[in-house]
Amino acid sequence: MLEKTTRMNYLLDFYQALLTPKQRNYMEMYYLEDYSLGEISEEAAVSRQAVYDNIKRTETMLESYEKKLHLYEKFEQRMKLIQKLDKRIADLGDQALISYMNELKELD
Repeated sequence: MLEKTTRMNYLLDFYQALLTPKQRNYMEMYYLEDYSLGEISEEAAVSRQAVYDNIKRTETMLESYEKKLHLYEKFEQRMKLIQKLDKRIADLGDQALISYMNELKELD
């Protein structure tokens, strides 16, 4: 479950601009703020089933966006390469390269 939550949080980060305010709000409450479906339904004054359906549809949409655009996949690949480079640069001890690597990390 933690892996799914982490993935959804990243997908939400990458694709939130493509969601409606209500979709974004439900997803943030559910995945980022750890609200239960019941708590969200009380807050939004809708049924628990309506919240559940909206979240499931939005998850499907986010996965569809990722399947087409691959932003999360590319992010993971970049992070793996950065980790490899970081280790190699640390082994070299070159302060200029270490500084550049720190700047690169700050960009993401």
